[in-house]
Amino acid sequence: MARTAPSLYGGLKINGPRLLESIHATCQFGSAHRYGDHPTETGMARLSLDDNDKKVRNWLREQVEALGCDMKVDQMGNMFAVRQGKAKNAAPVMMGSHLDTQPTGGRYDGILGVLAALEVLRTLHENDYETEGPVGLINWTNEEGARFPMVTVSSGVWAETVPLETAWNCKEVIGLRPGSEPQTMKQELERIGFLGDIPASYKSLPIAAHFEVHIEQGPILEQEGRTIGVVTGGQAYNWYEVEITGRDSHAGTTPFSARKDAILAAAKMITSSNRVAKECSGLITTGIIRAEPGSVNTMARTVRFTLDCRHPDDAALSEMVSKCRVLFDKISKEECELGVTVNWTTLTENPAVKFHPDCIAAIEEAAHEVCSSPERSSGEPGKGWRHMLSGAGHDSCNTSKRCPTAMIFTPTRNGASHCPDEYCSPEGCIAGAQVLLGAVVRYDAMRPQREDLS
Repeated sequence: MARTAPSLYGGLKINGPRLLESIHATCQFGSAHRYGDHPTETGMARLSLDDNDKKVRNWLREQVEALGCDMKVDQMGNMFAVRQGKAKNAAPVMMGSHLDTQPTGGRYDGILGVLAALEVLRTLHENDYETEGPVGLINWTNEEGARFPMVTVSSGVWAETVPLETAWNCKEVIGLRPGSEPQTMKQELERIGFLGDIPASYKSLPIAAHFEVHIEQGPILEQEGRTIGVVTGGQAYNWYEVEITGRDSHAGTTPFSARKDAILAAAKMITSSNRVAKECSGLITTGIIRAEPGSVNTMARTVRFTLDCRHPDDAALSEMVSKCRVLFDKISKEECELGVTVNWTTLTENPAVKFHPDCIAAIEEAAHEVCSSPERSSGEPGKGWRHMLSGAGHDSCNTSKRCPTAMIFTPTRNGASHCPDEYCSPEGCIAGAQVLLGAVVRYDAMRPQREDLS
């Protein structure tokens, strides 16, 4: 007899060794950048829609179909695997993340989320557990934006915040075949056999709720000795390119009084942005600086640099950016001898995300259960988990615009991510997957009361 009673979800336990085996076995598809002697001590270079991405996708398809799940692939290559519940026509509760990595990435960013979701489905299947509605997993395409420079693009298409043609026409910036023309996402989806015919839209593939387990990619959980982060939302973040135009002139013959030094102006602007961020309790980062013409004995005529501006509050982010604009204008006119001109280009603007209280509550209950278990108990109530905001963007930020969503964080060693030695301990991976299982089953059990099974 299928088990459905809510009182039984405490007895469902994921198979931790199998989860870890799946993580490391699938890392054969794109393993790179060895940093230690142990077989698992490598990073990853599995770029979206490359041959290794195709291999791991085919592996995932085989795994979910062996569990009796229905697999659908949409026009962006997003993979939707659904296990039926009692209400077979209801929208599914989904667990999503991504299998693509950075070119010098690790074994856990995104990968943990998809394979923890697979382990949840395996556990439900083995225990003959019948959910109220369908449940499933999603592998979102090109979350990283490393090969095709649009982060979380495919969940954005699904949420209808990114036009399909814009995504399809996005060209690779990291080519797989030297000397060949840059390929578009659509060309590569077709090449690896994952250009689905189902519209990439929440209207064609509706989701009742979206849960995602992910490494924190920061140091907080590890520093505080906690097992789980219950993510309540994501920071607002805006990206800009700032262009400074001065005048190229000889370094030895041009006195300070006659200079229009674009690099000097850029340096002062970048340091002032750091002060603004600290005053406003936000974050501002410059990741790219380019100067022209690029000669040792010539002042740069043009400098372009990026600003990544983040804050948990939309209004505070806007104020932080406004302060930078005022300061940059002042620097350009008053602190660079003859002055320079400054021009801002907005690359992206993303408001703060607030996750759904019902999803958060389900994760809280599951986290409390997992962190209070004898093998993980710290002896201090509430010590094992904490609420958190996500500092990074995730596919869940896009799904939250169309369905109830929340996330689970696991500790990251030294807060390091997007690097080969990115690491989440076996205990952290297993705890995250167990919380995911508990949260999804709890949320599903409440669906009849919410009347969202029709």
